[in-house]
Amino acid sequence: MLKDRRILLGITGGIAAYKAAELSRRLVEAGAEVQVVMTRAACAFISPMTLQAVSGRAVRSELMDPEAEAGMGHIELARWPDAVLVAPASAHFLARVAHGLADDLLTTLCLATDKPMFLAPAMNRLMWTNPATQSNVSRLRERGIRLLGPGVGAQACGETGVGRMLGPLELIQGLAGTLTGDHVLEGNRVLVTAGPTREPLDPVRFMTNRSSGKMGFAVAQAAAAMGAQVTLVSGPVALDTPANVERIDVETAAEMQAAVVPRAGDAHIFIATAAVSDYRPLVAGDRKIKKSADRLQLELVRNPDILAEVAALPSGPFCVGFAAETHDLEAYARAKLTAKGLDMIAANAVGNGLAFDRDQNTLHLFWPGGDEILPTAAKTELASVLMRRVAERFHAQN
Repeated sequence: MLKDRRILLGITGGIAAYKAAELSRRLVEAGAEVQVVMTRAACAFISPMTLQAVSGRAVRSELMDPEAEAGMGHIELARWPDAVLVAPASAHFLARVAHGLADDLLTTLCLATDKPMFLAPAMNRLMWTNPATQSNVSRLRERGIRLLGPGVGAQACGETGVGRMLGPLELIQGLAGTLTGDHVLEGNRVLVTAGPTREPLDPVRFMTNRSSGKMGFAVAQAAAAMGAQVTLVSGPVALDTPANVERIDVETAAEMQAAVVPRAGDAHIFIATAAVSDYRPLVAGDRKIKKSADRLQLELVRNPDILAEVAALPSGPFCVGFAAETHDLEAYARAKLTAKGLDMIAANAVGNGLAFDRDQNTLHLFWPGGDEILPTAAKTELASVLMRRVAERFHAQN
């Protein structure tokens, strides 16, 4: 993914610095050479020795380093990489770079480099939404600096909201998509659904399924890395929003339908990864159902078929469905492909510890006149291959 690429990994002071060791390791696994540069504050959160061990190179932190080339470490480092990635990028660091300050090695080399720069913000939700930070973010984007994230979720301070640093794989995907120039979906709008839906039985209980949303989020991430404008409609999941993806959270199948169908007409590609509940209770109780009788009978009604509805739209998008099956995988997938008039379907076996809530998956792709098996791999890797196949088929039809 990043074979032979030189990545300068900057680390600033913040609790998310602990993720830098995993990020550095993943970058090396992706084939990159990694040079770590740490601020003094970063060294209070994670040891330079740890980063040296996983990156395989001595960590740099001093601006005036007598052991550096001609004693001018910032110029040496500014010339070395193919890209600069700062993760985490604290609010203070964003402010310093936005205003052109150069008071340590990392900020100075950021001024001295002409290589692509990526910043992965990580801070408290109120710090992120503060007008001062947003002003700095706008200034950075105007200068062509790319921001990866932040994500949404629980924070070290105990609060929940926007401000989490994206995970290592998400950052690598965003980085690789730009550096490899694999923008085969540039200028196209991609609509993705992910995760489960929940159908309420009463104010306390609901019907749902085992979907974690990991595959759908990986697909959205891969599409964004290929240059697409991505909208992700997600059921209830515990995942960070991928970089450069618009996210819409829903709960029920009806809410997902209401979010998807009006947007599908403007989409070029629709990928229905979500595990939408096939049925919902005819009536959801407005009070908690009490335990009384030995048996409880529920009447269920069918939910809308969102994928079929989108596929039937006049001049609708290129439609990709997913088929999760416990048996007769190929037969069910081919039947679904034909019955719903899809352009492609990705089938995967589920049950007995397969696929659901796992980091790996196996896919069998079908399209009119052809098929391909994508062997077991990490869902992030599968998503990249899947999106390349989608892009190929999409462009072949347009």
